[in-house]
Amino acid sequence: MGEVVEESGINPPAMDTDLVAPVVSAPPMQMQYSTPSWSRKPLLSIEHPNAASNDNNNTLQNSRTPNFISPLGSPIRRALQLTKLDSQDAWLPITESRNGNAYYAAFHTLCSGIGIQALVLPVAFTNLGWTWGIISLTVAFIWQLYTLRLLVKLHESTETGMRYSRYLQIFSATFGEKMGKIFALFPIMYLSGGTCVALIIVGGSTSKLFFQIVCGGHGCSAKPLASVEWYLVFTCAAVVLSQLPNLNSIAGVSLVGAITAIGYCTIMWFVSVTEGRLDGVSYDRVKPESNIVWIFGILNAFGIIAFAFRGHNLTLEIQATMPSSETKPSHIPMWRGVQVAYVIVAVCLFPLAIGGYWAYGRKIPENGGMLTAIYAYHGRDTSPAVLGLTSLLVIVNAVSSFQIYGMPMFDHMESKYTSRKNMPCPWWLRAVFRVMFGYGCFFVAVAIPFLGSFAGLIGGIAVPVTFAYPCFMWIKIKKPKKYSIMWWINWGLGVSGMLLGVLLTAAGIYVVIDTGIQVSFFKPN
Repeated sequence: MGEVVEESGINPPAMDTDLVAPVVSAPPMQMQYSTPSWSRKPLLSIEHPNAASNDNNNTLQNSRTPNFISPLGSPIRRALQLTKLDSQDAWLPITESRNGNAYYAAFHTLCSGIGIQALVLPVAFTNLGWTWGIISLTVAFIWQLYTLRLLVKLHESTETGMRYSRYLQIFSATFGEKMGKIFALFPIMYLSGGTCVALIIVGGSTSKLFFQIVCGGHGCSAKPLASVEWYLVFTCAAVVLSQLPNLNSIAGVSLVGAITAIGYCTIMWFVSVTEGRLDGVSYDRVKPESNIVWIFGILNAFGIIAFAFRGHNLTLEIQATMPSSETKPSHIPMWRGVQVAYVIVAVCLFPLAIGGYWAYGRKIPENGGMLTAIYAYHGRDTSPAVLGLTSLLVIVNAVSSFQIYGMPMFDHMESKYTSRKNMPCPWWLRAVFRVMFGYGCFFVAVAIPFLGSFAGLIGGIAVPVTFAYPCFMWIKIKKPKKYSIMWWINWGLGVSGMLLGVLLTAAGIYVVIDTGIQVSFFKPN
C-alpha cells in the first residue's frame, strides 16, 4: 500500500514553546497500482494522532486536503505528503461514478439479495424437513448479515485513508495478491458468472411460459420458439441493457429489479397458501438407499440456502459508488440502506420458503422450484392474468439482476485493458466485452440447464465469500484482542464457513453430475 513519509523536527527548548507552530499532517500517500485496486477518492480528511496542541485551547489541528495535493501553505510545515490518485478507477465501471447514496445502496442490495435464488428455497426443505429447514434458514440469514456488517465497516480505513472498492482488492491487500488469485478470484468471478447463467435459464424458460399464457396456451405461430431460442431472446435483452456504463447508472434498473422481485415472491407464496395444500402432500424425508446420496442431498440443501444469500461479492462495489469523507464516511449511509433492504429480504424469503414447502411438501419440483410448481399445480385454477403478471415480473427481475451481477465481470475485463494500455477502454471495446460475457453465459446455460442442482453448487462455492472470508479479514485488519469475544466469534465463524464451503462444493459437484446424467446436457426443456 501507500508509504507514509514523515519528517520530524527537533523539539525546541521549553522556554520557546510559544513560538512553535503546530504540526499539521496531511493524508497518507496512495501509490498507484497496475490492478484496479486502489480508490480514486480516499478519505480526504484525516486526524493525525501526533498533531500538536495549542497552549491556550489544546485544540487538535486537522488537515483538509484537496483531491489533488496536500496543503502547501507556510514554510513551517513539518511534513509534506502527496496523495497520488489511481487514474484507473476513473475509467472502470464500478468506480467511475461516486454519486451514490443510501437509496441507491438499498436498491442494489435488494436487487442482488432477492431474486431467482428464492424460488428453489422450498427444495432445500424437502431434504432438511421443517425443523432443520427453518433453523438453517434463520442461522444463515443472521450469519450473512453479520459478515455483511463486517464488510461495510472494512470498506474504508481512517488509519490509512484507503478505500477498498472491490472484494478482490481487500482480500489481496489483507492476505497478499497470490492468495487473492488462488482463493478469492475464482469464487468471486464464478459467483457473478454462475448467477448470470442461472438468470438466463430462469429468464428464458419464463419467457416461454409467458408467451404461452399470452397466446392462450395455443401458440401465436405455427412454429413456436424452442427453449434454446427463448434463452437467446432473453440474452439479447440482457446484453442490450448491459451497455449502461457504470454501477451508478443502473440504480434505476436495480430499483425495478427489486420491485419486481418483491412482487413475484409475494404473489407466489400468497397463491400457494390460499390455494391450500395439495392432496396427499407429505413432509416426511425419504432416506435414499445409499447413505452417500442422502448426505450429499442434505449438503446440497445447505448449498441452496447459501445461494439464497449470495451477494456479498457486490457489497464493497456498491459502497464504492458513494462519496466518503472523515465527517461523513460511506459506511453510515451504506449500512442504513442495507438494513432497510434486508428487512424486506427477510419478509420475502421466509414466507416463500415456509409457505411453499407447506403447500407442496415433497412434491415441489426440483427444477424451477416455486415457479414450476405454480404452473404445474395451479395453472388451471389461477387467473391467467395473475400467472402472466408473475411471469413478467420474473423476466424483468432476471434482466435487471443480470446487470448488477455482471458488473464485477465487466469491471475485471476492462481492468485488464486499462492496466496494460494506461488509458480508458474505448466504447466499442467495452461493448464487445459485455457482448462476449453475455453470450458466454448463454452457452453455459444451454449446456447445463438444470437450475436446482446448479444452485447448490453456486451456493457451495459462494460460502467462503459470504460466510468465512469477512471474518478472517476482520481479524487480520482490525486485530481484535486475542481470546476476546470478537476474536472467538470471527475465528469460529471463519473456520466453520471454510469447512462448510468445502463440503457443499463437493456435494454440489456430485449432485450436478448425477442430475446432469439424468437431465442430459445441451437439452433445455
